[in-house]
Amino acid sequence: MCAVVGVINSKNASTYAYYALFAMQHRGQEASGISVSNGKNIKTIKAKGEVSQIFNPDNLKTLEGEIAIGHNRYSTAGNSSLNDAQPIAATSVLGDIALAHNGNLVNKEEVRSRLIQDGAIFQTNMDTENVVHLIARSKQESLKDRFIESLKECIGAYCFVLASKDKLYVVRDPHGVRPLSLGRLKDGGYIVASETCAFDLIEAEFIRDVKPGEMLIFTQGNDKFESIELFSQTPRICAFEYIYFARPDSIVEGKSVYEVRKKMGEALAKKFAYKADFVVPVPDSGVSAAIGFAQYLQIPLEMAIVRNHYVGRTFIEPTQELRNLKVKLKLNPMRKVLEGKEIVVIDDSLVRGTTSKKIISLLRTAGASKIHLAIACPEIKFPDTYGIDTPTFEELISANKNAEEVREYVEADTLSFLSIEELTQSIGDERKYSLISFDGDYFIK
Repeated sequence: MCAVVGVINSKNASTYAYYALFAMQHRGQEASGISVSNGKNIKTIKAKGEVSQIFNPDNLKTLEGEIAIGHNRYSTAGNSSLNDAQPIAATSVLGDIALAHNGNLVNKEEVRSRLIQDGAIFQTNMDTENVVHLIARSKQESLKDRFIESLKECIGAYCFVLASKDKLYVVRDPHGVRPLSLGRLKDGGYIVASETCAFDLIEAEFIRDVKPGEMLIFTQGNDKFESIELFSQTPRICAFEYIYFARPDSIVEGKSVYEVRKKMGEALAKKFAYKADFVVPVPDSGVSAAIGFAQYLQIPLEMAIVRNHYVGRTFIEPTQELRNLKVKLKLNPMRKVLEGKEIVVIDDSLVRGTTSKKIISLLRTAGASKIHLAIACPEIKFPDTYGIDTPTFEELISANKNAEEVREYVEADTLSFLSIEELTQSIGDERKYSLISFDGDYFIK
């Protein structure tokens, strides 16, 4: 999970890209970067850290041009070094290009091995660099045709934004696993972004979602854009966008993330068979579901866990050691609220179990007499190879323990999950979703 943005036909392209990345900081905090084309060449600024730590008015002024792409990194392929920050900029026979990618290519090692045998020299560990080499080695005449030819060798979940000296190319994978939306800027330019919350910040008008398998081509100085249907497959938006990744104020495939999460909480409440003094959300990602849970059962909701917002999200930290420390740094329970109380704790997901175990321990130490843990998604039993950092079965507690064993491990008094059916009903409609974390259906091969 990363964030991508593309802007064209705006004199404030780099500024809009900056604010869009700032709005989507939750999608990755390891590194950030912006590339801008001035019509002749492309300049890139990228570094490790968060958006506001990297960019400032002075260096944004040096990114002059009407085409910009940007990226927030959360590593699923490669590592956390600056070398693996995006966008990737390169000089080709067709001029400068810059490429950024959200997703994961499942055939990356196979393609990389073949490219190396053909003489390619790689400078990063990212699957994104595969595409740069494929474009460079294509025999097609135009960048458009080179990019299209390269995409035929990309198997996986992806959203790409590609900038050249005078064009912006945008493409979404055939199943539309990762979200990508198109908007119109107040100055008449266009913007694409991983989430619509980026549009709200800069007062851009939402136009539509980029369709699965669709390529959009924008040209500098041209108000019209070209749409090409490259691939046609059954749409399978990732359910985890609704569960955890997306901001609650975003609209994903026409659905309010906040409303979907409330429905997940309602579904948990409908089968809750115990009493409780109040509901406690794990901030921030458990709040929406907790509201739905509390409203359905008409019991109070207490923000009895305080989050330090200057600490990043624990699920997307790259190592277990960092995750363990950040739980205590990030969350602090209110003893005066919790003492002697029977509570329901609502969290969005239970991946490795380490965070839940520490939260339960903190709440017991703060005096909670009984703790019911309710998880607003099904048990995560399978690694997601389409852009989520759950690479091995060994890391997934529900892949190795049944629900009762998980309850014992996290030391909750009771533990409940949503079923897959309850999850899909909460999201709504009859479309299929990417549910591989829950059902192991690896539909991209």
